[in-house]
Amino acid sequence: MPGPLWDVSLCLGREGAAYPGDPPYWRREQQALERGDPCTLSSLGLCAHSGTHLDAPAHFLPHGRTLDAYPPQRFIVPAWLVEAPGGPALGPEVLDSLPPQARGRALLFKTANSAGGRAVSPVWSPDYVHLGPELAQRCLDWGAELVGLDAPSLDGPADEAYPVHRLLLGADALILEGLNLAMPAPGPYLLI
Repeated sequence: MPGPLWDVSLCLGREGAAYPGDPPYWRREQQALERGDPCTLSSLGLCAHSGTHLDAPAHFLPHGRTLDAYPPQRFIVPAWLVEAPGGPALGPEVLDSLPPQARGRALLFKTANSAGGRAVSPVWSPDYVHLGPELAQRCLDWGAELVGLDAPSLDGPADEAYPVHRLLLGADALILEGLNLAMPAPGPYLLI
């Protein structure tokens, strides 16, 4: 029997704020059992940046790969959950105390965003903890093919150059944003 399973995704419409400029998530019931309809049927509207989501190279790079260009096994990977104190920009030192078996895994960063409730808040906060470019480079040096964070973006809210996105996606490392990491403890996991 596997260890505990954790759903680290955000609940659309209740958790996670829309990134400034993105259309907010909405759901409208077209039919409802409660109204006597034969089924419940909904229409949805959302930005691809809503809730917990993956960024592929095409998000920032001309002619970059889209998510459908990856084989399914790229989305089921061994991961290491890193407890990352500090901020607002995390530096490479957050990897200093990790054991050697964390190398070559996806790296997921649990920060004050989860502990302080910012990760799940429906209200936008520009104060989220994010990765610095030096940490992004160190993730690549460690062989991470996916980097995740409990924030709406790996880059800082004021950095319109998006250096972390460009560095990781340019190296074909996928980005997983909008994680809720309040419950799981640091250590090894299988990310699905």
